[in-house]
Amino acid sequence: MNKNTYRLIIAMLGLLFAHGAMAQFIYKPATELTLGGKMMPTQNPFHRVDTVDHPDLPARMKQLFTHGTGMYIAFKTNSTAISAKWCVTAARPLPYLTPIANKGFDIYVKKQGKWQFAGVAAPTGICSTKTLVENMEEGEKEFIMYLPVYDEIRSLEIGVKPGAIIEPIPEPFKKRVLIYGSSIVQGAGTSRPGMAYPAQLSRQTGLNFINFGLSGMAKMEKEVADIVASVDADAYILDCVPNSAPSEIKERTKYLLQTIREKHPKAPIIVMQSVIRESSYVNQRVAKYVRDQNTMIDRETMSLTNKGMKDVYFITSEKFIGDDHEGSIDGTHPNDLGYYRMATFLNGELTKILKKYNIN
Repeated sequence: MNKNTYRLIIAMLGLLFAHGAMAQFIYKPATELTLGGKMMPTQNPFHRVDTVDHPDLPARMKQLFTHGTGMYIAFKTNSTAISAKWCVTAARPLPYLTPIANKGFDIYVKKQGKWQFAGVAAPTGICSTKTLVENMEEGEKEFIMYLPVYDEIRSLEIGVKPGAIIEPIPEPFKKRVLIYGSSIVQGAGTSRPGMAYPAQLSRQTGLNFINFGLSGMAKMEKEVADIVASVDADAYILDCVPNSAPSEIKERTKYLLQTIREKHPKAPIIVMQSVIRESSYVNQRVAKYVRDQNTMIDRETMSLTNKGMKDVYFITSEKFIGDDHEGSIDGTHPNDLGYYRMATFLNGELTKILKKYNIN
């Protein structure tokens, strides 16, 4: 065999190998599948709000609205493996999040009517290609794949095995329940996107809990209250006390609740106290601050109901993350255990309220 023939064989083998590697998965744009968990239509499908329509919002808040928090891709496929190809931003990773929660995905498969965790994809750079789940049994199955809780998706494609089908499915969760809140709503401290408590509530109840988490920025500002009220939902949950100073709660609670009530006269509004910070058990300054927050939101909510505002409910926070002091990652944000306890407790409380309005 001469050198030229040898080189030609090597080149052909290289091409065959490259073709085989590329053919491991056939990719489809995620925008051709079902994109759930959105608050409202947006020009960029992976953004939560079109911030160009709200020029007065702080820059950090505008950035948070570009995050895919709470959104998911819903689809069915008979592929035995699923991959994702995506790009995010170069923003610095957050220290209290895993890379999976920060800039990656987790995926759930529907088994016997329930959503079961199936796999994850961790980023390898600004753009990544990763397999989420493989070696599955044959047959068509339904999936939901949650978007990162703390980054913007610049592009996203879902990959299946050659010859397999991948198609959108109807929105898997019914009704619309908006949760406006802090980093605890957004999912800070979770190990993966689907562990944020609004996402857990959706899987537990079958209701569509929409994540309006604004990390560090949920302070009941007038501009944000107007956005909250503009979202068409069947119920509104306000978990914004953790970010709001007692003085802000006193000044802004009335406008927030009245604005929602004016636009949605019959929708239940559920107000939540701040989760008890684990650090407050040893840090007396934190303990007093949280007490003052929770006392003020109780007082302001009761003032409105005493004046005749109907369909307003109040949930206290003593049982949110348990009493064994193991439910937090940093003394402030819940860990996965804390989020599970929070979702499970709220499931019971919210279900009793929402059933009164045929939201079930």
